Amino acid sequence: MARYLGPKIKIIRRLGVLPGLTQKTSRRQSDTDQRRKLSQYALRLKEKQKLRFNYGISEQQLLSYVKKARRLQGSTGTLLIRLLEMRIDTIIFRLSLGSSIASCRQLVTHGHIFVNKKRVTIPSYQCKVSDIVHFDLPESVTPFSVCSHLKHDKTSKSAEICSFPERQSLDLDVNELRVIEYYSR
Repeated sequence: MARYLGPKIKIIRRLGVLPGLTQKTSRRQSDTDQRRKLSQYALRLKEKQKLRFNYGISEQQLLSYVKKARRLQGSTGTLLIRLLEMRIDTIIFRLSLGSSIASCRQLVTHGHIFVNKKRVTIPSYQCKVSDIVHFDLPESVTPFSVCSHLKHDKTSKSAEICSFPERQSLDLDVNELRVIEYYSR
């Protein structure tokens, strides 16, 4: 199954604001949640879809991230968000080098991003703490870090991953525990 390439406003109306999907906003608001009460399954499915569409990953990729988070020691929901946030395309998005995760994914695929002085062309590349990300972009693009776990150097066109991201610093409104519940059925 491929990435979603359909209308993004339709997804925003159904799931709410997803900063990684697009910067567009809908003029009309959907009131489907107010008209009827959603079942527990529907709530879990909605949270899973928020993660999928925000990070631009397929169902199979999300399932493998959930399995990997279960194997690690600690809270599964927090580890799932941590794994998704340590992808190279998400780190580039958090550095504000692109307007969406899809545009950052394209930067990575085209070979403009280096991790520890090695070219990375796979958007799902997992970065580690203390990795240094270099970007070969035009002078007009100036990154700025809005996350506390990234520290960037303006002079050398690079950024360092200082720590794992804090859940509170992310602007995504998702309940990751419902995603874990969805996959534990």
